[in-house]
Amino acid sequence: MSTTHEVAGERRQLIHLAYRLLGSLSEAEDAAQEAYTRWYALPERQRHAVDNPAAWLTRVASRICLDQLRSARVRRERYAGPWLPEPLPAPDPADRVTLDDSISMAFLVVLESMTPAERVAVVLHDVFDYPFAEIAEIVGRTPAACRQLATSGRRRVSAARSIPVPAGRQAGVVREFRLAWEAADIGTLIGLLDPAVTVTADGGGRVSTLPRPLRGTAEVARYGAAIVGNTAGLTILERTVNGRPGLVTQRDGVIETVLAFDLAGDRIRSIWIVRNPEKLHAWIAHSHG
Repeated sequence: MSTTHEVAGERRQLIHLAYRLLGSLSEAEDAAQEAYTRWYALPERQRHAVDNPAAWLTRVASRICLDQLRSARVRRERYAGPWLPEPLPAPDPADRVTLDDSISMAFLVVLESMTPAERVAVVLHDVFDYPFAEIAEIVGRTPAACRQLATSGRRRVSAARSIPVPAGRQAGVVREFRLAWEAADIGTLIGLLDPAVTVTADGGGRVSTLPRPLRGTAEVARYGAAIVGNTAGLTILERTVNGRPGLVTQRDGVIETVLAFDLAGDRIRSIWIVRNPEKLHAWIAHSHG
């Protein structure tokens, strides 16, 4: 039987899992807390009868996330403008969420394009090595159906994936982008972009931002000309965003924007701009830490 301490020690793993499933650190923490609430609501005799409390907590947390993903579809339709995952700062010593490729903004954005069941199958199997028999219990499908869900989800990942760029090279490109932005050098900014570049911004209806994604250098160039002219009082900092080199902007010491990047070779293929203040709480806490 697991001790109370051992059960409590599963919290970080549950948050790791739920963040990948939901794309929101605050919702992931809520899902983990709800799983614990249900665990401690069990009669003591039932808790003692559970052979593997960690597996029980994972199943419950995954089902909570699956329910949230299904209801999120409706909420996202009412969301003002594009919805992006909540960006993560570099981990603190407590390491609330382990950083790897499965935490990159590029991967999380692809997960958003999947059905809830596909997302659960891909994350549980491909990231956390859960067998399809256990995933089947969570999503209410057969193991064979879950294997097919993971296969279709992987196709989406493969279609969106670019050739991996070493972090050092990405950091160099992001630094050039920052310097060109600070210098209002629109020509250099455009030269750093892939011809098929996409810029997506999430303001949540709370702050002004792009109402729809921009695609191609011509559209992005016009947007770039606007943002380089708006640097008064702005500090642009190089920071790790979801495990990759990115940028953070501050105005009068207050974090306003987090930018994540995906590269194709030495050119920027995707820029994700998160300005919704509700999604920047972890950054504000991190900056004060």
